[in-house]
Amino acid sequence: MNDTTTKDAALRAELLLDGRRLSYLDFGGTGRPLVALHGHLSEGAAFTRLAQALSPEWRLIAPDQRGQGASERTADYSREGYLADILALLEHLQLERVVLLGHSLGAINAYQFAARHPEHVSALINVEGAAALGLEGDNPFGFLLTLPYQAPTRDALIAGLGPAAPHFSDRLRQHPDGSWRLPFHPQDMYQSEEHVHGDHWADWTATTCPALLIHGIKGVIPPEQVRAMVERRPGTVSTELDADHLIPTSAPDDFATAVRAFLATL
Repeated sequence: MNDTTTKDAALRAELLLDGRRLSYLDFGGTGRPLVALHGHLSEGAAFTRLAQALSPEWRLIAPDQRGQGASERTADYSREGYLADILALLEHLQLERVVLLGHSLGAINAYQFAARHPEHVSALINVEGAAALGLEGDNPFGFLLTLPYQAPTRDALIAGLGPAAPHFSDRLRQHPDGSWRLPFHPQDMYQSEEHVHGDHWADWTATTCPALLIHGIKGVIPPEQVRAMVERRPGTVSTELDADHLIPTSAPDDFATAVRAFLATL
């Protein structure tokens, strides 16, 4: 395992899973552990401001999920693949029981992990993670398939990204040979989105630990599904924010306030 410290005072570390690197940020401290799972096209650093807001009461750990950020690609973006990574991370850090927070993809990973390993999850925070997603069959990541993955120079990659450049330009990675790449492979994320679609009601309602559902007024979960998610799962409360789907980064202060208020009830 290699450790480095980021400019935000988080420890960057990694573990190897069948030869594949899974990288994570550990914001440290002696507080209770909270594992935060980002959504598609993001990475663990998206939770930096939340970690700062929760310190020192909570120690936030945020992995770069498979194929994103500093974590290496894999041929497997199945539901079970993501959940195996979470279990491996908890075992690696010797964390028996944590609060599990997730945004979007990460939220579905979080409540599915809790459904399979309830002994490891003391509470859930679901940020914009629907219980039923994409049942109409449309994959919103079709636009990714037109994007370049890498280019000889940073400027060339930004030019190739076109209108998508502002969303990713601050997170591009440089290869040792000097070329530049996206922090994810477009085809991987399209495939991952395909796997995340489905009816996951059984997983969402499988547990009864305290849960907070945070959703945005302009988010992706229909209001009637939000109501049903609260009504059908015991121990669940909801908070609506004046935000879009990307709550952790588009409304970070309101997001942190909602999370802190929930954690104070545990």
